[in-house]
Amino acid sequence: MNVQPVQSRSVGSPEADRAAGDGGPGDGTLVVWDPGMLDYNFGPAHPLHPVRLALTMELATAAGLLEAPGLTVAAAGMAADELIELVHDPDYVGAVRAASPGSAAGSLLAARYGLGTADNPVFDRMHAASALITGGTLAAARAVWEGTHRHAVSLAGGLHHAMRGAASGFCVYNDPAIAIAWLLAAGATRVAYVDIDVHHGDGVQAAFYDDPRVLTISLHQSGMSLFPGTGFPREVGEGSAEGTAVNVALPPATGDAGWLRAFSGVVPVLLRAFRPQVLVTQHGCDTHLLDPLADLRLSLDGQRASYEALHALAHEVCEGRWVACGGGGYALDAVVPRAWTQLLAIASHTTLDGARALPEEWAAAAPARVRAATGHTSVGAAGMPSTFGDGASTRYHPWDAGAGDQDDPLDRAVAATRNMVLPLHGLDPLRDR
Repeated sequence: MNVQPVQSRSVGSPEADRAAGDGGPGDGTLVVWDPGMLDYNFGPAHPLHPVRLALTMELATAAGLLEAPGLTVAAAGMAADELIELVHDPDYVGAVRAASPGSAAGSLLAARYGLGTADNPVFDRMHAASALITGGTLAAARAVWEGTHRHAVSLAGGLHHAMRGAASGFCVYNDPAIAIAWLLAAGATRVAYVDIDVHHGDGVQAAFYDDPRVLTISLHQSGMSLFPGTGFPREVGEGSAEGTAVNVALPPATGDAGWLRAFSGVVPVLLRAFRPQVLVTQHGCDTHLLDPLADLRLSLDGQRASYEALHALAHEVCEGRWVACGGGGYALDAVVPRAWTQLLAIASHTTLDGARALPEEWAAAAPARVRAATGHTSVGAAGMPSTFGDGASTRYHPWDAGAGDQDDPLDRAVAATRNMVLPLHGLDPLRDR
């Protein structure tokens, strides 16, 4: 795979970019990738291991996706501190830069900045690796905003839990929030963020909780049963931004049909009402039934259906301006590479049949690669999957096909969100679909 530098000018200051304009999007898809992103590595025993990214890019290469017409794979540089500080406190950025394994200040880092904990252990050159991932998502946002590409994908990004002054949930810098803040500084007035990770996108929500220019929608397993314990329907934003934070708290064991029904009842109606100029999405694939850290039950086929729906909505509501990030996902060989290869296919307008066999050499090597990197494999008793999909049905009952069932926990969750948020947009939760 031949990785080239991003052809557009390097990410600069927001002041220098306000004149970037809002021209029509170009054709083609940018995939931002740099092997240096694999240095974001909390260690072999940590669930978020970069081998999942390496395997994804190798699978996409083996499948021929990176040779798709109109697709460009490009590297991007580290984000400058001034851009990271669009979202993060300067003293926190300084702490990340100064942190080193075994530092005598470890307890202070953990207490004040969330660094050096079990979730966020300190590793060598942590700032550089985190800034490189952030630079990748910023380059994706720039490409879409400036119109050099219609879609842009930053698979190493999607680190949505990091807060203004602290690391959280495996996330050091909140790259999607920083990219959104850059878009606003560059002149965007309406940006929508949809987060389909199994965990609530709390850091992005917090960054824009009082900003009416940003609509954040998160579909996730309920915080009653999963980290970070937030993301309930009553969290709707504050002040002039009331109604721009949207949360669908799904019951454990929700599968494809329920998840897609929930999505259909909330995401399309709000995106159509908000009419963003850019759609930013986070595609954590830890909703899969094989993921070891959560309790939803989606298949690869259900996840692919969600990617297709978001892609279609990007074309419908914002002329295709779509920035897609990765996120969580801890079935490192059996799920993450297949899911995000499907995302890359959709972003590049390429058909990748779920029944297509995985490349034999890749499938044979993947579990051993994970075992060598982590000391274990995420392949369960059923062994490594043999195809790009799971062969599951994605049939579901769309919300607009009829009223919800108040005896069903999934429908109660969707109705709770609609009842809280839709009236704040002048919409009727019983009628508007």
